[in-house]
Amino acid sequence: MNMQEVQKFVAERIAPAANECDRTEQFPMDLVVELAQQGWLVALADESLGGRNLDLMNFGELFELLGRGCGSVRAMVMLQNMVASLLQRWGNEEQKQKWIPGIAGGQIIAAFALSEPDVGSDALNIKASAVRSANEIKLNGKKTWITLGQIAHLFIVFARLNGKHTAFLVPRESPGLEVFPISSMLGLRAAMLAELRFKDCRIPGENIIGGIGFGLAPVGTLALNIGRYSIAWGCLGMARVCLDIAMRHVLDRQQFGTALKNFQLVQQKIADMIVSINAARYLCEAAATVGSFESRRAMMHILQAKYFATTMVARVTSDAIQLCGALGCRNETLQRLFRDAKVMEIIEGTTQIHQIKIAEFAIHEYKRKGSF
Repeated sequence: MNMQEVQKFVAERIAPAANECDRTEQFPMDLVVELAQQGWLVALADESLGGRNLDLMNFGELFELLGRGCGSVRAMVMLQNMVASLLQRWGNEEQKQKWIPGIAGGQIIAAFALSEPDVGSDALNIKASAVRSANEIKLNGKKTWITLGQIAHLFIVFARLNGKHTAFLVPRESPGLEVFPISSMLGLRAAMLAELRFKDCRIPGENIIGGIGFGLAPVGTLALNIGRYSIAWGCLGMARVCLDIAMRHVLDRQQFGTALKNFQLVQQKIADMIVSINAARYLCEAAATVGSFESRRAMMHILQAKYFATTMVARVTSDAIQLCGALGCRNETLQRLFRDAKVMEIIEGTTQIHQIKIAEFAIHEYKRKGSF
């Protein structure tokens, strides 16, 4: 993938619309076909299915550049890759051929439905249920905070079938599915969130992905690894935009007869921003070397990258506003990135959940082999 071409597309087609999309809380639908034409919606998938078969490094660099443009667009591209990857890995041949080419072409927008009103981080305790009879499955329950829920044509929904966590393909037009928009979110305001309500929602019996009991592991694990990886790299792009804005300001702004760049406390913040961004980049690059999203090693590297990158971007966006003062508080791009950065610390697993999982893995490794 030519990253210069990606950067040009982001700068010309995505970034200019980002603040307006944030204000209106509307996803730029005119971009969907263009994103499809770039081959980004199923970038990990095989070329035979319309994908680009990217390696993890190029995949990460793509999301870094998308992060520079618009967080909601990055999330959309991430979700299409997530769903397509789940279908390619765990779907049967009929499911692959039915859905992946449509996602690749932008005709089908896909979404991922795991969270519930009473269940966020504690995914093991999802309450949505499924009952199978003859050739039909009936779903009941609620899913909430579903990114792209307002506009998606296809949902991967997690529910219990015979008490076992299972993943289902649920088309939007399925009888018994109702979609309720969610607005006025803090960040990622163009991500078109929704709540899904299932009341004896009927889907074909063959719409199970990977089999009964495959829901959270391995299907959900693969999905979360892709999502966390995308967020980590996207945070690099967000932070670089903030650093660039802050650098231009401190180079130009005069106070007390000298440029801001000459004040040592300003230099300290700039130094901390640069080092934090580079440290996050090293963790992202380490995650890109694991070869596959499905290994235990991959999960650990991705958890560390997402944990550090999200806390990093929260600091960097705050520091950029601080350096720009009142002008920073009025800058639409900095405002948007500041709010989006907070969301990064919550979605696909909170900062605290990541800390717990990283520590648990380290403790397990020390018990097993005396080192991490």
